[in-house]
Amino acid sequence: MNKAKRYEIFRRLREDNPNPTTELNFNSPFELLVAVTLSAQATDVGVNKATAKLFPVANTPEAIYALGVEGLSEYIKTIGLFNTKARNVIAACKMLIELHGGVVPEDRAALEALPGVGRKTANVVLNTAFGHPEMAVDTHIFRVSNRTRIAPGKNVVEVEKQLLKHVPKEFLVDAHHWLILHGRYVCKARKPLCGSCRIEDLCEYKFKTED
Repeated sequence: MNKAKRYEIFRRLREDNPNPTTELNFNSPFELLVAVTLSAQATDVGVNKATAKLFPVANTPEAIYALGVEGLSEYIKTIGLFNTKARNVIAACKMLIELHGGVVPEDRAALEALPGVGRKTANVVLNTAFGHPEMAVDTHIFRVSNRTRIAPGKNVVEVEKQLLKHVPKEFLVDAHHWLILHGRYVCKARKPLCGSCRIEDLCEYKFKTED
């Protein structure tokens, strides 16, 4: 895919959605960190339902740590893998309190050192909470990047590097959100909605549908 096509793709996505953001509900970098940690193998809708009950009661590292694993589990038991996630969140809260004064660090290495936080979660926090031009490549972004040929790669790290290299700079901060939303609602896994896709004429996918 050439430079001009990539530019026009992101220009259209921006035109349709000038201020994209995550569908996870949060009001602070810490709330976002918790929500993203809980969202692994779960839907944003499901996470939002749980955090709507949790955050009014506890939305700081100190408050959630005080709940303990069992206490936190009660709030998030509707989410898949909730026991493991509860242990990770409590352990992460302990590290945030002891090492960072209860503040979420604006640093990749420090974020990835937290239990339950991998590269993707760190990228989401850096991008969405702090405005860094990072690419958190999930299944949607991986699929869209390869299907359209915007940034093909064999694994998520390859796709991340290709996106950071090829997405025009003016679109970098928001590109992560546009691609996720496009993959979630248009370029779906089982059957992409090519017929109603805003970028169909620019996409290089060989097996387009008429829907």
